[in-house]
Amino acid sequence: QVQLVESGGGLVQPGGSLRLSCVTSGFTLDYYAIGWFRQAPGKEREGVVCISSSHGSTYYADSVKGRFTISRDNAKNTVYLQMNSLKPEDTAVYYCASAYGVCGEYDYWGQGTQVTVSS
Repeated sequence: QVQLVESGGGLVQPGGSLRLSCVTSGFTLDYYAIGWFRQAPGKEREGVVCISSSHGSTYYADSVKGRFTISRDNAKNTVYLQMNSLKPEDTAVYYCASAYGVCGEYDYWGQGTQVTVSS
């Protein structure tokens, strides 16, 4: 069955870095866009970044541009989110989700991984 499993979260000091992984199974990653989302306590879920399937086009939220980088390794069925210069406001549960072809209508979601930025 389709699965997306996030990992790599943790506690990091402001200014630090983390790399999240989204390992997929049950479908051919080559044909799917993958988005990263986050939800902080008491806030709505927000889109962070998405990478499309074909040309690997990327779409970043303004709040993370220049600090976060998404990449994909289809051979490893994995999408990565490199997060640098982390801020306390980046604290949230981070989720990855799949959409066929282009970023937009996400059909499958992972269980999330907690990222906490604090001194």
